[in-house]
This record gives sequence, structure tokens and C-alpha cells, in this order.
Amino acid sequence: MSSILRYLDEVKICPHCKQQLSCCEAPPIHVGDGLGWGSEVLFICLNDNCSVFLDGWEKIETQYGHHASYRYMELPNSKESNYMMVANADAFKACVIDKDVLKAQNKRYQEQKKNIKLLETCVEDKNIVPVVKVVLDESAAKDIRRRAIGYICPINDLSCIDALRNHTFRDPAIEHDVNKAIKVLLDANFKKECPACFEIVKAQAKKCMHCNESF
Repeated sequence: MSSILRYLDEVKICPHCKQQLSCCEAPPIHVGDGLGWGSEVLFICLNDNCSVFLDGWEKIETQYGHHASYRYMELPNSKESNYMMVANADAFKACVIDKDVLKAQNKRYQEQKKNIKLLETCVEDKNIVPVVKVVLDESAAKDIRRRAIGYICPINDLSCIDALRNHTFRDPAIEHDVNKAIKVLLDANFKKECPACFEIVKAQAKKCMHCNESF
């Protein structure tokens, strides 16, 4: 991802129609020879009114007898150009890289890496924040999330319970492990949750001080 990000601010112009080329994900193989393009992205002219695309239909029909056309393309960080055969007008349009989306994904990825790294010292530092963030991160690997769950009780910080309870877990197994950890955490601190409002009260309480529910 980081290698793609460095190309996103590059501006390339089609010499045929003077429109800006679109930054697209490169196909896994080079259509012509079966080899890779040598780049994760390609800059492609997706202007349907470009002369290369408009004239390509007749050229390919005449030369090869196929219904296809060409798109002008350039490699990133290079002046190397080529003409890519396409079967229809929509080819590569679904592969355009959204700069803002990719940067947001990269930001989330970097944040995830930072929090996973902080797990190494979270118990020593009594730092529940990275633990909660990793547990609630649905994109994190299951084994990493389970590792984070294992730190909930040793850190012994009741402030994490609200965030964990208010999250909708996609994985029932992860949710089960979180619920077990919360119960152990509450028992260790002689606390329980009110069955009506889920606020934390003393284990021996018969009435909730928050909602006045009796239990």
C-alpha cells in the first residue's frame, strides 16, 4: 500500500486528448506476453472521446478481426508509454484508485500496527487503550485480537467494559472470549453489571444506584 501511495500525487496527461490519466491497479499479467507490468499501478487514459480509443476499434477489427480497442497508458514515475488493448469501454474503470480511500486505509493500517506493537508493554504500562482498540478492530487477525483479550484481566481496568459492551462483534467466538474476560474482570473487582442498565455496581448490591432496578 505504501508503495502505491507515493504515486498518487503524480499527474500525467494523455498526449492524444490532453486529459489527465487515471491511476489504476495494474492487471496481474501483461496481456501481450503473459509477463507482469513491473508496477502495481498504471496511469491509463479512460477518456472515451480520446482518439486512441475511438480509432482503435477499426484498427483492431481490420488488423486482427477482433472487437476491441486501445487505451493509452504510462508507467508511474516514468515516461515509458504503451497502448493497452481493451475489450470494452468499461475496462479498467472499476480499477481506478481512489486516493482519499487509499490514504484512509493506510492511516487505519498504521494505527493498527502501532496498537499491536503497544501490546508488548501494555500490561507493564497498565495501558488498556491499545488492547481495546485491537479487540474492537474487525480487520485485525483473529489470533492478535485473542492475544489482546488475554491482557484485559491482567491490566485490571474496568473502564474498558463500556467500549467492549457497545461494540457489535462480527465473530461470535471473539464475542464469547470478550464476555468471559469481562466476567473474570468484574469478579476480580467484586463487581457486577446491572441486568437492566448494565452499569457496574458492587457485587453484593441488591438495587442499582443508577436506574434503581432491584435484583
